[in-house]
Order: sequence, then structure tokens, then C-alpha cells
Amino acid sequence: MDFAFYSGTPAIANRAFLHGDAVKVSFYVRNSEVVMAEECYFYLMASMRKMRMRIPLEYTLDYFQSLLAENVLAKGISDAVVTLMMYRNQDGEALEKAAVSYYGTLTEAQDITAVRGSLELDVIREIHVNTHLLSNIRVHCPENIYAEIYAKENGLDDLILLNPSKRIARSIYGNLLFLEGDEIKIPKHSEGAYISPLLENFVTFLHKQNLAVIREVEMAAFESQKAEEVLMISDEKGIFAVEKIRNKTFAKDRFAGFVSLWQAGLNSLSN
Repeated sequence: MDFAFYSGTPAIANRAFLHGDAVKVSFYVRNSEVVMAEECYFYLMASMRKMRMRIPLEYTLDYFQSLLAENVLAKGISDAVVTLMMYRNQDGEALEKAAVSYYGTLTEAQDITAVRGSLELDVIREIHVNTHLLSNIRVHCPENIYAEIYAKENGLDDLILLNPSKRIARSIYGNLLFLEGDEIKIPKHSEGAYISPLLENFVTFLHKQNLAVIREVEMAAFESQKAEEVLMISDEKGIFAVEKIRNKTFAKDRFAGFVSLWQAGLNSLSN
């Protein structure tokens, strides 16, 4: 079941439609509960501040939990990704004072913490992603659109996007994690990687359980070939094992084990 809900006017007064003036964040429903709500909420607030949006006083954590309860849980939906797009209205006010509305879409899917499948990737060099403060949040990005079409035309599931220094930033849809021995390497936010509540929750669990050493790194494209396993975590699409980058194939058993332990930890918190 996919459907949308919104406040404000979804058409001509919507500056997301007119100018790409919007930010997005995903919330998660798992086993009929909203999980990681606090992390997702604070990410949303930080994203709106970076876009200089006026945050309504009623936009509290309780407000969004009630919104999800009414529009998702009350409908009997047990597992879903709910993506909220916050946009400025074209209401005649100065941009910094313009009213803010939201447009929410729901995609009913399997457990967001499950590994959903395997991907084949390659590196795209025709375009680069930026490394400034807006590169880390989910705003309009024509580079993603170009890369998504390029990937489909070349029979790929996703692409490794580089920054202007030709180092790994992220993929089209999310962040990449590279497992080498006992280390998990993740490109730094300053390299153009997304800030991701889903990824942060996962790696925080691994760190607290001493399952792996987490390193935020600057990483050249060829270094992806040194990894034993690669994982892609997307706030909107979920978690995927990377099976192949160019001519190298990767195992996926260790990351699968880490994800299973993380799922068990989340289950114990909800009981």
C-alpha cells in the first residue's frame, strides 16, 4: 500500500514544485511501532534550519509521532517507510518568514532493518557531488537524477558518486560502508556523504557492542576494491548488500550477521 498525506496546498503554492525549495526525511514504522523517531526528528529539524526554513512551534517530536500514529499505525500498517517533504509556501511573505507545509508519502515494505537484496555498482565520473553543508541533507539534487538514469541505461542498480576531489562521497540513494578486517570505513560527511539517522543507529550499535572499529575516512575510488564486503544504507530505500563493483564481487555474510544482531537489539528495546 502506497499513499500520501499533506498539509497546505500541494500544487502551485508549493515552492518544492516551483523551485525545489524543500527538504526530506524518512521516519520508520517497524512491527507496528515508530522506531528511531527521535533521531529522525532531530535530523529533520537540523535540515530545516540549514535551509533557513521557519519551523512552526507545533513541530515537536510528539506532533510527528501523532501524525504517524494517525496516518500509518491507525490504518493497521506494520512496516513502512514514511518520507516527509517539508516545503516553503509561495505565500507572499519573505522567504525566511514563509509558512511551511509538508507532503508525506508512505511505502509499505518489509522491515527497514532487513537486508533487502544485492546491488551491482560502478563509479560515475561525468558528474560530482558537492561537499558543502547542504550536500549532507536530502534536498533537490539534479546529480542524483542524472545518475539514476545513467545507472538504468547501463544495467546497474546504483552508482558510486565522487566529490570534486575525486574521492568517494556516497551512492545515488545513500551511504556506503566498506568492511576490511575488523574495520568499517565510511566516507566523511565533509566528503559529501549524507547524514543518515538509519546509518548512525546501525554503526552506533556496532561500536557499543565492540563488533567493529568504525572509521570515517577520505577514500579514493580504487580503494573500494580493497573491501571484503560493502553495504549501502539508504534512509528512503533501506539496506542492501553490494554484490559487485566493476569486476570485483563481494561477500555479504559478515554484514548480514551484523544486521541480524542489530535487529535483535532493536527487538529487545521494544519489548
